[in-house]
Amino acid sequence: MTCSGRDPSSGERIEIEFDSVIQHVNPVVGSVNAATAMQGAQAQDPHRDDTWIAPGFIDIQVNGFAGVDYNSPRSTHEEIARSLEAMASTGVTRCFPTVITGPPDEMLSALRNLAAARESFSNPASNPAGSSLPEGASSMEAFHVEGPHISAEDGPRGAHPKQWVRPPDLDEFHRMQDAAGGNIRLVTLAPEWPGAARYIERLASEGVVTSIGHTRATERQIQDAVSAGATLSTHLGNAADSTLPRRDNYIWNQLADDRLAASFIVDGLHLSPSFLRVALRAKGIERCVLITDAAMPTMCQPGDYMLGNVAVELKEDQRVVLRGGDRLAGSSLRMDRAIGNVMRGAGLTLTQAIAMATINPARVGRVSGRQRGLRPGERADLVLFRLNGGEVEVLETYVGGTRVYGF
Repeated sequence: MTCSGRDPSSGERIEIEFDSVIQHVNPVVGSVNAATAMQGAQAQDPHRDDTWIAPGFIDIQVNGFAGVDYNSPRSTHEEIARSLEAMASTGVTRCFPTVITGPPDEMLSALRNLAAARESFSNPASNPAGSSLPEGASSMEAFHVEGPHISAEDGPRGAHPKQWVRPPDLDEFHRMQDAAGGNIRLVTLAPEWPGAARYIERLASEGVVTSIGHTRATERQIQDAVSAGATLSTHLGNAADSTLPRRDNYIWNQLADDRLAASFIVDGLHLSPSFLRVALRAKGIERCVLITDAAMPTMCQPGDYMLGNVAVELKEDQRVVLRGGDRLAGSSLRMDRAIGNVMRGAGLTLTQAIAMATINPARVGRVSGRQRGLRPGERADLVLFRLNGGEVEVLETYVGGTRVYGF
């Protein structure tokens, strides 16, 4: 198959030949250099082709989507397939379904259900009827477990249920990994727990990415966690105390450590524009990752929903909050909107924003075949889109060479 568009990394028009992987990337003869278009929608030239082609977007933290809760073991495989198809319409080609803090048996059941769904999508004979997910592949790349080994304190704990917060336990992790069929690749924890550094070291030795989040850790505890193998900060700037010491706090300490990448929820609600701009400068774009932290209500009507055992509400302004209150509990963000938001809110170029949604999460999440961008030999996960008034308008999405959304 072939498809063509402008490469966000160069502005040049290219044609890509692919099957399950990219075979050839060829310049289109006579294409006009569109380097000035890197500044976003304002720089578009109406006299040129305005279709862009990029690696498919990757979301390493998504709790649910399109009315489906990945934390519920009662979500059917057909429902999960439908949610992934909805995600494909936003350009996401690989995701990490995320299970949050909850009762041990519920977390195990949710992971077991996700693993069974992932396996069924990889087996053509058991694909849900009507699903357009590609045979032999799944956009469910791996799983993210956010908790339960997080801070029990109000503020850093965020919306996670306090009664189910518990200390790191390697045996419990192995039970979860067994339930997940070996698919847990990312774990978020608070490094202030006794024995956390040793726990991180063991997970790292087993190929699991560990991330610092929902924490009130000291500078030394953060340093020990990074030395043990932690490589990421989860939704930095959120799940934090409302007031912090001016000069020494766990947000500054994570920002200052160049060994840590950081993920950000760029929905205009979780972070102020000024914090976002400063955080991106401190980390450098190459260490920054866009996530949605999307919950069940994403792409749904306002109303009452669930996030695992947590009752949430989608407000008219698209905030996802604890039911009956105003505390944020995940988001209703889509990755296509996140890219437009970070360009406008932080003044990033299209090149930078696309990197934060593609090669950066691929590197951080150890997604094989996705770390070099539009290069021969990489997986044929592709998204074609236009910039419409500063917003990304997805036209077509391919997963492993199979079109899962579009014409």
